[in-house]
Amino acid sequence: MDEMTAATGAPGPHAIAVMVLTVIALVLFARDRLPLELTSLGLLAALLVGFALFPYPGLQATDLLSGFGHEALIAVCALMVLGQGLVHTGALEPVGRFLSNHWSKAPFLSFLATLLVAAVLSAFVNNTPIVVLLLPILISVCVRTGTSASGVLMPMAFATIVGGMATTIGTSTNLLVVSVADDLGLTRFGMFDFVLPASVAGGVAMLYLWLIAPHLLPKVQIALENPSPRLFEARLQLDESSPAIGKNLADVKSLVGENMQVMRIRRGDNYIMPLPDVVLKAGDRLRIRDTPQRLKSFEEALKGKLYSGDQPVDDEHPLRAENQMLAELAVVEGSSVDRTNLRFARFLDRYQLAVLALHRAGRNIWEPREEIHDVILRRGDVLLVQGSRDQIDAIKESTEFLVLDASVALPTTSKAPIALLTLAVAVALAATGIMPIAVSAVAGAVVLVTTRALSLPSAIRAISPSVFFVVVASLALGAALIATGATAYVTQLFLDLTRGAGPTVVLSALMLLLAILTNVVSNNAVAVIGTPIAVSIASQLGLPAEPFVLAVLFGANMSYATPMAYQTNLLVMSAAKYRFKDFLRVGIPLTLLMWVTLTWVLSTLYF
Repeated sequence: MDEMTAATGAPGPHAIAVMVLTVIALVLFARDRLPLELTSLGLLAALLVGFALFPYPGLQATDLLSGFGHEALIAVCALMVLGQGLVHTGALEPVGRFLSNHWSKAPFLSFLATLLVAAVLSAFVNNTPIVVLLLPILISVCVRTGTSASGVLMPMAFATIVGGMATTIGTSTNLLVVSVADDLGLTRFGMFDFVLPASVAGGVAMLYLWLIAPHLLPKVQIALENPSPRLFEARLQLDESSPAIGKNLADVKSLVGENMQVMRIRRGDNYIMPLPDVVLKAGDRLRIRDTPQRLKSFEEALKGKLYSGDQPVDDEHPLRAENQMLAELAVVEGSSVDRTNLRFARFLDRYQLAVLALHRAGRNIWEPREEIHDVILRRGDVLLVQGSRDQIDAIKESTEFLVLDASVALPTTSKAPIALLTLAVAVALAATGIMPIAVSAVAGAVVLVTTRALSLPSAIRAISPSVFFVVVASLALGAALIATGATAYVTQLFLDLTRGAGPTVVLSALMLLLAILTNVVSNNAVAVIGTPIAVSIASQLGLPAEPFVLAVLFGANMSYATPMAYQTNLLVMSAAKYRFKDFLRVGIPLTLLMWVTLTWVLSTLYF
């Protein structure tokens, strides 16, 4: 801490600069225009350059790079790989089958069982694979029974978040809070040290999600909103009056003013490749594929005649898409199209599916001025695709996409026992204190790759760049806040605002503040910034630090009130067609319930 901060309590120039940078970072984290990984790298670069140009006593710029080798980051990445192994091998398929079979017999109790299973599994596995497992099961059950899936999908997703709060490895947020607290000199939390308060609050949450939340949600049936734009194949015959006659194909496409895709040209009994320099002649038939509206515009612009097979297209003989169906595919963790585009991922070549539309959080993200195959995708995005039923069925086995339909296709492989046993051993070794979770999880990831239960490319794709770089940048920012005295200043400011209040009120206010922030900002960033503040608050009040650290941990996990607060929220939003206000309607009461319950439990246990 510099002299000005120590003497007057006012922040010095370095502390002010870091706090301003923190506010800027939080604002950028809350916006979705820039990828989280880009914002994180920009934050890290600003910190490195700033402290290199304006040195601060006791803090080297290169010290801020230590996050790349931090134990919490290594553990988070390794656990992502283990979770992907469960998805890839279908290790959780028996759980899905069990739940699916019992839903038809006792749906009310089966819903409760689904919530409990989701919560318990999420205490040990990243909750994204759990949601990916349960989504098609719940959709299938609701379609078969004629009930609305919107009443169960959001509660299921929230149950996984609630369950993830129970152990140190339940979420990356938990690992970060525990590791940062350990770095600050606190006794390290064991894997199950806060399972009691988490279980009490989780019990209250389960009752709310089971009995109340479904009634707060709109009754929406899972179905494609609109069968269009469906693609149809047709043949456009050119006659003597067509302006395309005598022109090459490239000029004709410019004349049309549309992105007309010519698949083949038939001239008499011969077929010609649609090369740009092919000169068109009267009688040529262009085989094209597009929406009915655009096909009609091609017909009018080129003064030709559309044919479907050998029949002219008219009211009596409309266009038909034989053996074609539509499906919605959600991009999940480890997908080959996550953070890239369809062209680079060779989506059409690999799956033989035409992509008709792209949606992100219920909004169309395909701008008319760009090619649909050039849009950068991310987890939670939904692709509207068209293809044969066989091709749709095949993609269900890929584990790279979640098919949002009424079928249950849970892949399973002979490697499933290896993935399940590897995760169980890694967790057991960490829980018994034989080795840290970072060590056991890394060893487990190596086992999955060497036994070919998970390919190396799949293991690499399982590591989310956004989580990776947010963790690194947040750790660097946290270190700078502590070293420059900014944390001490923010702590004093918080205590001044709560002056005269008892420890329970201070703890409760801290938890509520973080619960609000985590719904608009990355929860990992909130956790890393909040933990040293919590420790400092406890120190100045002369109280044990553990309850305040847990207030940060629980508050940063309350990602219920907005769809962008957590990636699984986006998955169920796309599947059930939720609106933003649906998350507010269900998430705010759940946040308040968890906040009140955890405040009471923590104050009872520690004060």
